[in-house]
Amino acid sequence: MRSTTGWQVQDRTTLVSTPLPRRDLRRDDVAVRIDFCGVCHTDLHALHSYEGGTLVPGHEFTGVVTEVGPDVTAFQVGDAVAVGNIVDSCGECDMCSAGQENFCREFPTLTYNGTDRHDGTTTLGGFSREYVVREKFAYALPSGLDPAAAAPLMCAGITVWEPLRALGVGPGMRVAVAGLGGLGHLAVKFAAAMGAEVSVVSRSAGREAEAVKLGARDLVVSSDPDSAAASRDRFDVLIDTIPVAHDLAPYLKLVAMDGTLSQVGYLGSITVETMDLLLGRKKLSSGGSGGIPATAAMLQFCAEHGITADVEVLPSARVNEALDRLERGDVRHRFVLDLSDLS
Repeated sequence: MRSTTGWQVQDRTTLVSTPLPRRDLRRDDVAVRIDFCGVCHTDLHALHSYEGGTLVPGHEFTGVVTEVGPDVTAFQVGDAVAVGNIVDSCGECDMCSAGQENFCREFPTLTYNGTDRHDGTTTLGGFSREYVVREKFAYALPSGLDPAAAAPLMCAGITVWEPLRALGVGPGMRVAVAGLGGLGHLAVKFAAAMGAEVSVVSRSAGREAEAVKLGARDLVVSSDPDSAAASRDRFDVLIDTIPVAHDLAPYLKLVAMDGTLSQVGYLGSITVETMDLLLGRKKLSSGGSGGIPATAAMLQFCAEHGITADVEVLPSARVNEALDRLERGDVRHRFVLDLSDLS
């Protein structure tokens, strides 16, 4: 058994630095020295729902391969890699066969707080200095991408990439993005690079300059009845990245006839009035993470278009500060932890 150091949840408010176990490499494993790991709202939810046991958050990280198993062919020591929120799947079901490991019928193994498919242990996440992962769930990090700013692509990025691609976003389409956080700002960048006409939907009129800088053409102020009314039935696709419970009705009103609202930010229960869908044959969809082909395609697209996340990098020793500020919404647009301060 290998060992490393990481940030483990101590209670529902605090993480502490502690030694952690890592498995010895299996034949198709790579060991990764983690350099940068993004901080996601999912990490915050895990912290607040902690009920005991060893919990180490973090599921979007970049680093360097330090060791490879004997059957590994895609990587060698020294390669820059990225790892997301899925580290294994059954590999045999129809979803896995279709390259949608994120929808594995046996449920994918998550990067943390998941169950290892071989030994039944609980997976420990990327708020640590080393991770051991199957070769097929590690991705070559294109050389042109900054490793700190690329880390959030592996969760926030792929979460919005898949629905944008699945809905055929491209030139001539009108796309709105609700919410301008970790997911939303990347959705704006992606949609604009795909050639769509992009708008941001926000409660605050003060975010227009920020939205335009990211690639949007304008801002729809959802709290302003006149602004919202002027954009009624306007958008072919609306990507809703708002991470808290909210009423979907005002956003569905912005969707055009036969258009789609894709809800990817809030993972709890929602209520939808059928009439809000009926008037205009509007559709409600969602998505979660991405499969291996889509994740690789996203990284290549980002390399070609120079897309990374807008990040604030903090030493990992300030992880508790990052989580506290994330809960208060005090971040533009994603915190990333620098793990080099761990031994």
